[in-house]
Amino acid sequence: MGQQQLLLIVLGMIVVGIAMTIAVQLFRGNAIDRKREILVNESQNIASIALAYYKRPKMFGGGSKSFTGWSIPSQLVSTINGSYAAQIFSDSVVIIGTGTEVVTGNDSIKVKTTVTGNRIYSTILQ
Repeated sequence: MGQQQLLLIVLGMIVVGIAMTIAVQLFRGNAIDRKREILVNESQNIASIALAYYKRPKMFGGGSKSFTGWSIPSQLVSTINGSYAAQIFSDSVVIIGTGTEVVTGNDSIKVKTTVTGNRIYSTILQ
C-alpha cells in the first residue's frame, strides 16, 4: 500500500511539473503576441501623425503634400513598449519600431510601418 501511494505522489508531481512548463511557454508566447500588437498600434499612431503633417498646409505648420520636415514627436520616440525611428523621404516615411520584449537571445520584436500620401501599412519583421 505504501509503494502505491508513493508512486501516485511521484506521478502527480511529474504531471504538475509538465503542466506548469506548458503554461509558462503559453504565457510567454501570448506576451510576445500582445507586444507585437502594441508595437503595431503605436507605430500606426505615429504614422497617422505623419500623415496629418503631410496633408496639412504649410501655413498651418504642415508639409503641404510632403513629409520633409516631419519628425517623430519626442515623447513617442521611446515608450515603455519600444523605441521608434523614422526614415523620412519627401513622398513617404518608414517607421521601425523595436520592442523591449526579447524573443530569443538578443532578438527583439520589430515592426515596420510605411506611410505614403494615402496609405498606412505595417509589416512584422520579427
